[in-house]
Amino acid sequence: MKSPVVLAYGNARFNFLYGWSVRLHANKQLRYSKGEDMIFHRLGCKLMKVLFIGGTGLISEAVSKLAVDKGIDLYLLNRGQRTEFVPEGAQVIPGDIRDRASAEQALKGREFDVVVDWIAFTPEHVQTDIELFRGKTKQYIFISSASAYQKPALHYRITESTPLHNPYWQYSRDKIACEELLNEAYRNEGFPITIVRPSFTYGNTMIPASINSWQKPWSLVDRMRKGKKILVPGDGTSLWTMTHNTDFAKGFVGLLGHIQAIGHAFHITSDEVLSWNQIYQAIGQAAGVEPILAHVSSSGIIKYAPEEEGGLLGDKAVSAVFDNSKIKQYVPDFVATVSFAEGIRQTIKYFEARPERCGIDEEWNAWVDRIIAAYDA
Repeated sequence: MKSPVVLAYGNARFNFLYGWSVRLHANKQLRYSKGEDMIFHRLGCKLMKVLFIGGTGLISEAVSKLAVDKGIDLYLLNRGQRTEFVPEGAQVIPGDIRDRASAEQALKGREFDVVVDWIAFTPEHVQTDIELFRGKTKQYIFISSASAYQKPALHYRITESTPLHNPYWQYSRDKIACEELLNEAYRNEGFPITIVRPSFTYGNTMIPASINSWQKPWSLVDRMRKGKKILVPGDGTSLWTMTHNTDFAKGFVGLLGHIQAIGHAFHITSDEVLSWNQIYQAIGQAAGVEPILAHVSSSGIIKYAPEEEGGLLGDKAVSAVFDNSKIKQYVPDFVATVSFAEGIRQTIKYFEARPERCGIDEEWNAWVDRIIAAYDA
């Protein structure tokens, strides 16, 4: 295992995570004790320059904060719609990556050591990135999805070599197509890709569950506190992995500038494994109530809500347990430390301190009631 890099310049010493890059001044000398795979440049003495496309979403806001805390020169290209999640020290480049002319103008004359696109969902999005950043970055990181893995997996523990195949969910198939396009660009022209596949990752702004309102996630806690039944797919014994975004960030930041990660795919998850019943019990405990669970088969839910087929049969209805050996090999310092019980307590407190976030999705509530009533009948 490689330890964090220690750079010495005169009497000064600088600590960098393994895989980070610095710029080497032409007339100065830096020596490093470990981390032969660091990217060195010829001019300046500066931490690596990283561009996040997006960077203020549920997962990426935690990564942005940690990247800045670690001293990375971070730029965020986005439309400025979630400014409260821009960390102090990051520089925002106003622009819309979905508007090619806007993106080209915003990025004109700029190059980056690393580019991460947090909001690429289709091959067309990825093709635009390849054209925009060809020859202008040393590493391009694509955010894929662990839902792309074959469901159900042939082995109980999912590795990065688990086949990618999801006949149930177009979202996942699009992510697979993106990966195929990027791997082709890597093989044919050396486009420097790294692929990261998050699984269910949550943070302060999301109450994670197999079924919840995406727009108003507090709706689930509100149902629990009002004593309403909570819809759970199947018998609730499928095993699942919940990863706090601050834990994900630790693994992800370790991949930035890591040249040995180029050409590779990684998932980054917690090692804690819980059943869906345990997950709902933990949410209830954090909310101070005992949840009343109503178990309905996934097929029964899909009968009344066909749009749920992808998210259930293609993802949450089957067990998903991950082997994190690969990310730990490449980022030896990575360890997930936030248990779901602790993480969801933090999330509940965050919502309670911000009443404006505690909206109730009455349409979703009525939808849940209809399914449970049909099942009970």
